[in-house]
Amino acid sequence: MPVQLLKLIKGQSEAPLPSHLQRESLQHLQEGCDHTNKYIQGVVTLSYPLTKLGDGTDFFKIVLQDSENLRSRINSINILIYGKMAKDCARIICHGEIFIVAGFKVIKLPEVTENGRHGCQLEVSEEAGSAIYVCGYPSCCFFPLMSKISIAPKYVYTPLNHLKDGTIVNLYGVVKFFKPPYVSKGTDYCSVVTLVDPSEVKLTCTLFNGNLDSLPKIYKVGDIVRFHRIKIRKYNGQMQGVTSAGFASLTFDGTVGAPVVPRTSSKVYTFMDEEQKTIEELRLWAASNISTSEPAAKLSGVQPMVFFDLTCQLVGKAKVDGSAFLLKVWDGTKCPYPTWKVPVEEKYLEGEKIHLYHLRNLTVDILVYDNHVQLAESLTIGSFLRIYGIHTKQASADSEDVSHIQFHLHGGTCYGRGIGVLPESNPDVQELKEFLESVDLSGSQNNESVCSVELDGPFGNITDLELHIQRCQQLSVTVLTDHQDLSNTDLKTITNSTAPQQFRIRAKLRTYKPQKLHQSVKLYCSKCNSLQEVPNRDDFKFILRGSAATAPNPELHNTLWYESVVWTTRGQKPREIAIHFVKHDEMLQYPEDTLLMIEGGTLKEIWKLTKRFKCVIPVRSTEDDLELLDLSAPFLLQGNIKYYGCKQCSTPKPMRCLSSMAAEQQPSWEPAEIAQVLGIELLQYVVIMKFTLVDETGSLNAYIFDYERFFQVPASEVLTNKFLQEKMQMTMNTLCPPGRKLGDLPWLECFIRSYNVRDSMKHRVYYQIFDTTIAEDVV
Repeated sequence: MPVQLLKLIKGQSEAPLPSHLQRESLQHLQEGCDHTNKYIQGVVTLSYPLTKLGDGTDFFKIVLQDSENLRSRINSINILIYGKMAKDCARIICHGEIFIVAGFKVIKLPEVTENGRHGCQLEVSEEAGSAIYVCGYPSCCFFPLMSKISIAPKYVYTPLNHLKDGTIVNLYGVVKFFKPPYVSKGTDYCSVVTLVDPSEVKLTCTLFNGNLDSLPKIYKVGDIVRFHRIKIRKYNGQMQGVTSAGFASLTFDGTVGAPVVPRTSSKVYTFMDEEQKTIEELRLWAASNISTSEPAAKLSGVQPMVFFDLTCQLVGKAKVDGSAFLLKVWDGTKCPYPTWKVPVEEKYLEGEKIHLYHLRNLTVDILVYDNHVQLAESLTIGSFLRIYGIHTKQASADSEDVSHIQFHLHGGTCYGRGIGVLPESNPDVQELKEFLESVDLSGSQNNESVCSVELDGPFGNITDLELHIQRCQQLSVTVLTDHQDLSNTDLKTITNSTAPQQFRIRAKLRTYKPQKLHQSVKLYCSKCNSLQEVPNRDDFKFILRGSAATAPNPELHNTLWYESVVWTTRGQKPREIAIHFVKHDEMLQYPEDTLLMIEGGTLKEIWKLTKRFKCVIPVRSTEDDLELLDLSAPFLLQGNIKYYGCKQCSTPKPMRCLSSMAAEQQPSWEPAEIAQVLGIELLQYVVIMKFTLVDETGSLNAYIFDYERFFQVPASEVLTNKFLQEKMQMTMNTLCPPGRKLGDLPWLECFIRSYNVRDSMKHRVYYQIFDTTIAEDVV
């Protein structure tokens, strides 16, 4: 029979091989030579699943290692098995068994290998007269792994300074930078890790896998990874690593003295004693040469307007809208600032309600966006997380006395932003669990509602809304952020006073305009004090259509500071599109860090680019440079936000001026900096509304002129973010509940300034609300 299972007795096969067969070493295998009476013997170190080729033929692949020549430069080879032999081998072969093959065909591989693998492979089939002998125990596949022949494969590891383009290697490295796994543009998860080793060479690896658990379990800078079968390719003069067939990884804690325990989802892997020595040596080297991650911050130590990492436990989650997801977390400490509570209906909130209620003063709400949403949705309540790159946003940027802070995990993966799930065996999790168990929850409660002790359930027999309305009727729904020395002035006195002056008032909001809140968003130039409407989509589409009529100038492609790609669209009216990717240090950056310029693109094509790249600038060609389009169009798009320039105050410069920013050590590509370099006076998004305020003495109209202070939402995002629109509407429904009598409206405590406006015909006094923000429990 072509496949025979031989039993080993005292290390020898019970049946001898045919006498005409002679053993051949791997080093002597060559394509075109006669190997008719030769056989190859080794140990099975890797096998792939049985598959079918396009014509229905069964196919099985293994890797065979020469156990007698482990120190040889070439000590393993691929064996491809076809037909019935493939099915038989797939059924009986296990890792660690002795495998003998005769009657094989030698085929040269198309690419060079660098991991001890032979440059040829063997093809085996019954039709070709091949024979296979497997030496092990009968029914070996049903025995535990330790009952197999104890021959462990020995792998060759390549230092980072010996990597070659097109090879597949095994390697060790210390993590210098990493991005937690995130959902790629396809269906796979992606992780990016930059490795270093004592050779002082850096290797950035981009790893893809449809199974999240199969990616390396990296938790911090300084961790040590072992990669098997990673493919090396050269891009822009530098070596990069990418996943290949059979890729596998182990991760180790890089702390000196920590237990050498690999993190992996694989149930079968090889780890030799000498590799433990490798781990210890890399730990000692990294301790002196790598700046490891700072300890994750505690909520009790966070400050406004910073980015930080947080180790925490997930106690609640909820879908907010299509682009954001809410995570409620705690770490046992209390944030020193009042925190933003994201408005979400109770029925959509996952988590144990009683637990959430008891932890209400210790949890913080983190909004995660874009590419992090899918992973956030999959998280299990109670799991322990390390969230990288959380942004604490100040509610009132001009106020030193911060009213509250918000927590955001923005889209993209810049600077390693992302979410990692920590196992309970993680030392940081064990420490956190012990601390959480010691927290006295009774000390964290406040006396926010006397009636809470009389309620039947965790939220009682009155709803949150009713309790909220009761508070609004008794207290002001606004917070004063300055000028606490001013005393209240009634409205009649204010309207009878000369301008300019500042006042403090306590009043109610009778009406407001515009009723359609999206109409309140305008564009404002701080230089000429002009206001204008935000252009609509049709205006932008018309300008893009006109610019597409001018073909890109090929003489402006591929300069020192950007790399160009050009193609022609299909259809009745083909268009030529050029995209110019701005480089840094003569290299392309990761998409989420990249600024690009586009010629000839449609609005739909540009929006697709903004979802993948950090900044997009629509341009057109001139004879000697690229230039911006008409300033009626946005000069820059970033995410969902379009940035405009003032036509009156701007003096646009050619795009080559951006080369100075590209040469910076870490180009930030912030809109304000880009505008300044290009000679653009940046228009700011503002919310402008008219409030009619009343008290016992009279009424007056006061204007809201707000960037993000009063409503605590960025005006620049209102038009593109449904959640923020709903949040503003909920706020206005609280300030001015529809259908309620004047006496039932909540009180607003505000600062108002009066100012004069004169023209050739009239003199008028206007009033503006300032240094006031919506109370935390309203939003």
